[in-house]
Amino acid sequence: MRPDLIVLDLNMPRMNGRDLLKVLKADEDLQTIPVVVLTTSSAPDDVVGAYSSHANAYVTKPVNLEEFEQAVQSIDAFYLDTASRPRHA
Repeated sequence: MRPDLIVLDLNMPRMNGRDLLKVLKADEDLQTIPVVVLTTSSAPDDVVGAYSSHANAYVTKPVNLEEFEQAVQSIDAFYLDTASRPRHA
């Protein structure tokens, strides 16, 4: 089953989140799944790197539930808006 949303930490064992994000966004079947990076790092390089690798949102830990909900809702709003636009041939 395909997930509707991926919540990804940058600091993971084996493969770090930065590398996994690149793999996800390079895969034709997975690249359209929205990704929220949820991590302890607020370092500018990590934030810019995540968005450069096509993360849809970036939230730092400890998690502020309201901030996390806003991030997910902004993704929903973006996808609903783009899905409802007519495609130009």
